[in-house]
Amino acid sequence: MHIGENGRLCPFETSPEAGEPPSCRNLSGYCFFMINLKNVTLRRGTKVLLDKASVTLNPGEKVGLVGRNGAGKSTLFALFNGTLTEDGGDFEMPRQWRMGQVAQNMPETEQPASDFVLEGDTRLADLRQRLVAAEASGDGMEMAHVYTDLADAGDHDALPRAEALILGLGFRVDELSNPVNSFSGGWRMRLQLARALMCPSDILILDEPTNHLDLDALVWLEAWLQRYTGTMIVISHDREFLDAVTDVTLHIDHAKLTRYGGNYSAFEILRAQQMELQQASFSKQQDKIAHLQKFITRFKAQASKAKQAQSRVKALERMEKVAPLLADAEFTFGFKEPNNLPNPMLAISEASFGYVVDDEPKSILQHVSKSVLAGQRIGILGANGQGKSTLVKTIARTMPLLAGTLTEGKGLNIGYFAQQELDVLHPNDNPLEHMIRLARELGSNEPSREQDLRNYLGTFNFSGDMVKQSVGSMSGGEKARLVLAMIVWQRPNLLLLDEPTNHLDLATREALSMALNEFEGTVMLVSHDRALLRAVCDEFWMVGRGKVEPFDGDLDDYQRYLLEESKRLREVAKNSAKNAPAVSAPVVVEVPKPTPVAPAISPSSSVLSSAEQRKQDAQRRQQMAAQTRPLKKELEQNEQRMVGIEAEKSALEQLLSTPLPAAEIADAGRKLKALSDESTILEERWLELTQLLEETA
Repeated sequence: MHIGENGRLCPFETSPEAGEPPSCRNLSGYCFFMINLKNVTLRRGTKVLLDKASVTLNPGEKVGLVGRNGAGKSTLFALFNGTLTEDGGDFEMPRQWRMGQVAQNMPETEQPASDFVLEGDTRLADLRQRLVAAEASGDGMEMAHVYTDLADAGDHDALPRAEALILGLGFRVDELSNPVNSFSGGWRMRLQLARALMCPSDILILDEPTNHLDLDALVWLEAWLQRYTGTMIVISHDREFLDAVTDVTLHIDHAKLTRYGGNYSAFEILRAQQMELQQASFSKQQDKIAHLQKFITRFKAQASKAKQAQSRVKALERMEKVAPLLADAEFTFGFKEPNNLPNPMLAISEASFGYVVDDEPKSILQHVSKSVLAGQRIGILGANGQGKSTLVKTIARTMPLLAGTLTEGKGLNIGYFAQQELDVLHPNDNPLEHMIRLARELGSNEPSREQDLRNYLGTFNFSGDMVKQSVGSMSGGEKARLVLAMIVWQRPNLLLLDEPTNHLDLATREALSMALNEFEGTVMLVSHDRALLRAVCDEFWMVGRGKVEPFDGDLDDYQRYLLEESKRLREVAKNSAKNAPAVSAPVVVEVPKPTPVAPAISPSSSVLSSAEQRKQDAQRRQQMAAQTRPLKKELEQNEQRMVGIEAEKSALEQLLSTPLPAAEIADAGRKLKALSDESTILEERWLELTQLLEETA
């Protein structure tokens, strides 16, 4: 790389045509390796999505593309990746740039997960095919060139890099070799994301990369993207994600494209200042501000209303900042005041949560004893698969409790937002049919004539023929609005929300945040949207390792914990890249998987003298040492061989860089290939050994 005369970083050291750095400059001395849109017009059908838009994106910039749903963000992405051409104006992007993007198709293959992701490195895949062809033809010179190129492409540590991506996105070590089609749809899309990150690229375009991620994987992805050195353009409705990974914001609004310097929060402030000049944008908020202030003044001194007053303080603090977004929201709404507030709302005692398979209960969470009180705002944290949704579904009465007791307060009325909307929606029915059925089930005194229900749906932007449109043909955002409409109608006093923001744009997320802060009942929220968690929740529960426990820190503490965990997993996958295995067959000591060591009896369950306790502790340490000794011995032997072979690999690579007879080149190439094969075997065994040692510890 070098600095162009315009002061911008140029990502190319040489021009493919001339081979000299100066060729990256045009006659004016400016680096032309940038993206330019000049008076570009884009249409989808008859609808104009961009009208004479102009913008320049420079190399290395991290760009967040924002705008309302349907504004044209995905259409602009189609222009970037070449699947769509401009209807007018000029669009320029360097032809030499390699592009990384997430394939949208669901992969169906028996390939192991690690091999599938490894193939994302297209340069490496091409070189390996060239090597196979050279070996088949006996072309020693070609083999020498390919081996050198493979070394430059990072062939020696490609597998650990692929495995580090997979582990960072939430997979377990024992899943690295599982077939791709053995995973569910969401996990397969994570593999597609890992495959895109594995691809060497000069520009990376990501369309909602966080949709299938939990908070753990999201934090890891942020850290990875912050280290990415190319140009990146990302569509996301996650405010904190955009703040963490972008330094430029492109806003699509009314067919215009506006560039703002800075991340999403900076854009929000700049745009709010612009809109403040137009007082009409804020006038609709004044009545709401007055209402909130009146409630705070009236109830802040009453203990029974203190939490609800505090929620309104949060809402008031955010009101002026988010007013421009709320002005753009597809709809704004509020929850009705609950008819009653039982306290406690829930009492959980020695409960087991899980599911039933073939009449066999499979417990995920055990010995859970918790109370949920009126007015609480609880955020539920934990990795995917640890039981967050299972906990929420059981409380929502859609799954049975396996053991223990779950006592509901008198008059408990639950509003449940399922992570998969079709868990509560019927794809063949339309919104009006959903509301008619709900009104009949509730048998409430609310108006339920068809026209009343049509009017009510209109407040959630279901107007005209939309009330007769089948749910299965609707977008994710429209389904989410329908679920919210049904929840508000029920007048709940306990809200159970499982990833409610997955299909909501930023403006609608703000509307939801404001509505939740004004809600007078209790909220239990599962979400990877940290802005929503911060705005709504006052306390957190951690779900993991079969338990539900309070998390004493805040989201920043949880994020630091997640980064440390992901770093540890990356080290497990990458350490083997520092060394290579010996040419001779690796020593593999067959050691059975250790049986779990029985924990020492705690003083709470039995009264022990200090001497007896020390004796039991010593016995436990001896038992653990006996189990781990052969594992550590094998690990040490492998590492010693890795150190020894590194020198031999370096010598071979240096040999290949000197003029040699073709026969010697071919022989050296075969030895280097053998080392790579041995390396793969030892890396896999290294991961197995470290996993066994962790389980034993």
